[in-house]
Amino acid sequence: MDGKGPLREDSAFKALQNYFDSNGNSLNIASLFKEDSERFNKYSHVLVTPEDGEIIYDFSKNRVDDATLKLLIDLAKSRSVEQARHALFSGDKINFTEDRAVLHVALRNRSNTPITVNNKDVMPSVNAVLDHMKEFCSQVIGGEWKGFSGKTVTDVVNIGIGGSDLGPLMVTEALKPYQVGPNVHFVSNIDGTHMATTLKKVNPETTLFIIASKTFTTQETITNATTAKEWFLNVAKDPSAVAKHFVALSTNGPKVKDFGIDEKNMFEFWDWVGGRYSLWSAIGLSIAVHIGFENFEKLLSGAHYMDKHFQTTDLDKNVKVSFWIHIII
Repeated sequence: MDGKGPLREDSAFKALQNYFDSNGNSLNIASLFKEDSERFNKYSHVLVTPEDGEIIYDFSKNRVDDATLKLLIDLAKSRSVEQARHALFSGDKINFTEDRAVLHVALRNRSNTPITVNNKDVMPSVNAVLDHMKEFCSQVIGGEWKGFSGKTVTDVVNIGIGGSDLGPLMVTEALKPYQVGPNVHFVSNIDGTHMATTLKKVNPETTLFIIASKTFTTQETITNATTAKEWFLNVAKDPSAVAKHFVALSTNGPKVKDFGIDEKNMFEFWDWVGGRYSLWSAIGLSIAVHIGFENFEKLLSGAHYMDKHFQTTDLDKNVKVSFWIHIII
């Protein structure tokens, strides 16, 4: 099969199902270890990272034997996983519903090898945005960025929804021990309580707002951003002060400018960045300003390491593929 038909009609899946029906009840973890003293070594992968030691992925405690593993790999091949992997890294338009490439791998491409979309290498644009983010983070964390009253930034409020909220929120929570910059807060709910509760925690003189909206027309985000601006101006009184306290993650320069944000404080991202993968792009600015750009680069490097592993490793030794095939069982 070409991997596009229904899974349960795939001959490889049927073979796996038949094996499970015949042998599933007899697959006992204790017995599998007793019968094979090398089971842990056979059913685990060791990833040797460039700087952070070894990561061991152990799936020996799953109800899998040699026959099951072979059937799972056969299924991955039948579902055209290898071809799909190649298409992803080649910039093919695998987002078929929107006819777009899916290239979050370019955002964390630390080897800087060319990655093309529509015959154009996107890496110069990616690197330009990263340089912009680095400069911004240095100014904020180093105290060079001052608010309207001359005070430095102590808090950042990220306003966005979906992938413009979930990824950055998750990562900043996970990496709080690495904080070197301002406190970061997230507002996504259009219910005014969410914004009101957040604004009670911060000082308009020392707060910076990140407005994350590609089109700068997302209703929930712009509604919350407008509320934040009104709250801010109630203290600052001067509309020109908005430029010192609001930055935009967007591609709509005119809308950003109309809001009062200086266009040089606009950070671009692209339509080949899927929402749930956008934390690796400028959407991750809240992460970078919280943990520092050097740590953000380490985050990108870790993801790039796994991307290269996924891209170059055979399916039977591939950790990402192993995660997928073991979900099936």
